[in-house]
Amino acid sequence: MTKEILILSGSPRKAGNTATLVDWFAAGARSKGARVEIVRTAFLKYKSTGCTACRTCQKLDAYACVIKDEAKPVLARMAKVDVIVMATPLYFYGASAQLKLVFDRMFSLYKWDNQAGTVATPLKGKTLVLLASAFEDEGLDALSKPFALTAKYTGMKFASLLVSNAGVSGDIKHKPGIRKQAVALGKQVASTKSRRVLLKIAK
Repeated sequence: MTKEILILSGSPRKAGNTATLVDWFAAGARSKGARVEIVRTAFLKYKSTGCTACRTCQKLDAYACVIKDEAKPVLARMAKVDVIVMATPLYFYGASAQLKLVFDRMFSLYKWDNQAGTVATPLKGKTLVLLASAFEDEGLDALSKPFALTAKYTGMKFASLLVSNAGVSGDIKHKPGIRKQAVALGKQVASTKSRRVLLKIAK
């Protein structure tokens, strides 16, 4: 079975540390036969700055956002692929705003019944991967927590590669061992035989 992998790259830089991690991960996944699609969220055309809390999506039969912009089909793809990868630099101890624009609109991929206390989502059983880097060695634990908690809440497997001391844009290419780890993670996530949940933190 061929794995379908959707990567959301949340950096405004096209050749920086985040883009490099994405390229390495994607190369590893493709080497195992996975189909990989990369969306650079900083360059999508939006009609709103994130979720507008209209809750109209909760009234639909389908899992879909009602805001008609370039994020809408990306959200639809998230419901269909096997693996969702979120890639981001560390900005003020959190993910980039360019990634959060789409991440928050994942609200449309859940259906809550508050009276029954239940939630349904097509994301259950998928794998969520986080790729992130920081200039120094502080803040990646805080960045990763919302993604790990979202995966747990949703019933998704979770894997991550967190690279501290990555330096300024492009410096990660010269950091020993990171390329090997990113490629290996891509291969393992793409493997149909692997069910292990990985947590890799590169110092």
